[in-house]
Amino acid sequence: MKHQQSSTFVDLTDYQLHLRRLTPLHIQHPPVLMLHGAIENGRIFYSHQGKGLGCFLADQGFSVYCADFAGRGKSQPAASKDFDHSQHQLICRDIPALIEHLYQQYQQKIHVVCHSWGGVVLAASLARFPQLCEKVASVSYFGSKRRISVKSMAKTIQVNWLWNQVGPWLCRRYGYLPAKKFRFGADNEPTQFLLDTIHWINTETFIDPTDQFDYAAASKSCPWPASWFFAAVHDKVLGHPTDVQLFMAETQLQQAKFTLLGAEVDDLHGYDHISMLTHPKAQLGHFKALAAWLISQR
Repeated sequence: MKHQQSSTFVDLTDYQLHLRRLTPLHIQHPPVLMLHGAIENGRIFYSHQGKGLGCFLADQGFSVYCADFAGRGKSQPAASKDFDHSQHQLICRDIPALIEHLYQQYQQKIHVVCHSWGGVVLAASLARFPQLCEKVASVSYFGSKRRISVKSMAKTIQVNWLWNQVGPWLCRRYGYLPAKKFRFGADNEPTQFLLDTIHWINTETFIDPTDQFDYAAASKSCPWPASWFFAAVHDKVLGHPTDVQLFMAETQLQQAKFTLLGAEVDDLHGYDHISMLTHPKAQLGHFKALAAWLISQR
């Protein structure tokens, strides 16, 4: 392991956002901010043993910061009946604060790497506040989709039943979504955030349910940073390649770089929604390619 790990926090008065800082022994490249998806936290990108995309990039000389969204991971306080948090807050307050925090610290553009729903809220934040794009060198999206249009038995079980119906019922009972307790997620979720995701997953329009801001319309004039979208051949529901490309289209990023992992003969593994970021063979393939691409984006 060619980096050191520590924790730092961004104070937003009524809550604190945790950042796991992966500091290379020899800093060579701009900082990288990593944003996780729903029912997970920043650990999707790193482990204490040095595994994961975040650790890989840190070992290549990038200063990496893996964020925990409000209520998740080591952010304080944790999701509970006494602490709720919305998608609107994340888009309008938290993500701009994280970008600004790193930009002010390093005085240079940052790279952003997103997994799943993290890419949706990041894109929404950039579309809503296009001036943030001046501080972002590139964005990489892994399995990011806004709505789930594909139809399958797996989607019926995971989305229509578990997410859309059981999730809100659990929130009414516990005051938050206890995904860890019931073993269908790596972390718990605030109630309002869950309800906001359900709204977007099941609607065709990319409009904020809180104040009706039209993200699709704003995307048309957004000065997007260089972008690379990854989908996985065995991601059948949560980041289906079709839905990833629908997300690219509604954000006006149809011409962005797109890679379907596991589709080529020389691919090292048939990746899915999680293993695209966790499988050991990834560092020999797309992790290495991503690092080279980030270096080329200034």
